[in-house]
Amino acid sequence: MESTAAESQKGDRDVILNGECSTSLHEKEEINKPEQPQKLCSANKFTDLNGLTIHTQSRPSTSTNENHLTSGHSDLLEYDPSTSEEKNPTEQAELEDPCEKSTNLTYVSYESELQMEAIMALITKDLSEPYSIYTYRYFIHNWPNLCFLAMDGDNCVGAIVCKLDMHKNMVRRGYIAMLAVEKEYRRQKIGSNLVVRAIKAMQEDSCDEVVLETEVTNTAALRLYENLGFVRDKRLFRYYLNGVDALRLKLWLR
Repeated sequence: MESTAAESQKGDRDVILNGECSTSLHEKEEINKPEQPQKLCSANKFTDLNGLTIHTQSRPSTSTNENHLTSGHSDLLEYDPSTSEEKNPTEQAELEDPCEKSTNLTYVSYESELQMEAIMALITKDLSEPYSIYTYRYFIHNWPNLCFLAMDGDNCVGAIVCKLDMHKNMVRRGYIAMLAVEKEYRRQKIGSNLVVRAIKAMQEDSCDEVVLETEVTNTAALRLYENLGFVRDKRLFRYYLNGVDALRLKLWLR
């Protein structure tokens, strides 16, 4: 595992262990639930709004317990309208914000340190615990090709930060460390498009699987990833500093 600036700063809470990013001062306790009947990923191909396609390999998850379960920490708070409950006319009208119909959205790859401040400002809004700048630099400087931004003109309204390396000397594992979308721009599948772009880039670099963690209470993020084929792999108790459990999700690509 590569040494990082974050690892070298004394007192920094960000620690990289076996290809995983941990941000807790306390040891993360991973407890597996009793074995449950296996569940297969329901689809082998997924396509985003802009025509990017990712192919996945159906594999059984280690558990399908509803309470069982996610570069890192994916605290996305974006809701997928295609799976939402039916809204009454008043609620539906409130959802049709002008920002949702923006036609200026573009997706770009990370290019320089000049974009770092905007990425940090966006992601920090939704994190349940802070990251230091060294954590951002660890991921983005080592894997700039796995960092994508959603731009509305000159404004960064969405960002995803990932990494890709060997896991236990056996598989090439992609890891979604951070994903965030500006509140006013949610419900436009920006988060889904960013995830698909990141996975596509990982596939081009011979990635075998992709994992991430998210809070067990973040139902919107869980729905987004499961709609893209991720399955619940493990529940991590008291994973975050605020005491909330995490769910680990996994997507097999080979």
